Amino acid sequence: MSDEEATTAGAGGGAAVRVMVVDDHPMWRDAVARDLAAAGFEVVATAGDGPQAVRRALAVTPDVLVLDLNLPGKPGVQVCKELVGADPTLRVLVLSASGEHADVLEAVKSGATGYLLKSASTEELLDAVGRTAVGDPVFTPGLAGLVLGEYRRLASDSSPSTPDEPGAPRLTDRETEVLRLVAKGLSYKQIAERLVISHRTVQNHVQNTLGKLQLHNRVELVRYAIERGLDDG
Repeated sequence: MSDEEATTAGAGGGAAVRVMVVDDHPMWRDAVARDLAAAGFEVVATAGDGPQAVRRALAVTPDVLVLDLNLPGKPGVQVCKELVGADPTLRVLVLSASGEHADVLEAVKSGATGYLLKSASTEELLDAVGRTAVGDPVFTPGLAGLVLGEYRRLASDSSPSTPDEPGAPRLTDRETEVLRLVAKGLSYKQIAERLVISHRTVQNHVQNTLGKLQLHNRVELVRYAIERGLDDG
């Protein structure tokens, strides 16, 4: 992980990111949990089936849920939908053997903020969890464009209010600029480099924007931006 991501995991100060791992294969589940703990994340729970995952996640309230889709008792997408519905601040990184587009889109629509294939390396997994924790969408290469296209389709199916309606939140020029780059699918690091500002400043702008717009996560933020055509600018 980068220095920023290591700090996010708790190695450089502040509370460690609380992570829960859900997978029905004990050896895989334990290995992922062990790797995360060794990297400085706080593994607060693990689970091997859907119902158990929901019960334990509600009890321990992790920051990030690393979730397999193929679970006994209750499918991963349903687990994701229930837990994100109960706590919209929860960030879900799907870790799956399936790269099927239908599975990816179903996961995103259920509230997942990232999707990584199990063929990823340990380093890629640790990086993905760190980035998920700070709000970046993380997708296995080749899937990001698919997901952005789905955001656009979902946005076009909705009927947004006009941005200039009375009482509409007013964003600063910089917040609007950051929002436009978020809608284009750039990571916080890429936005920081583009605008020549720090990663932390980008995070602050995003958090301020979420608060003003009364949104809960980056998925909702991207949809809001696309509804208003900010990704075309």
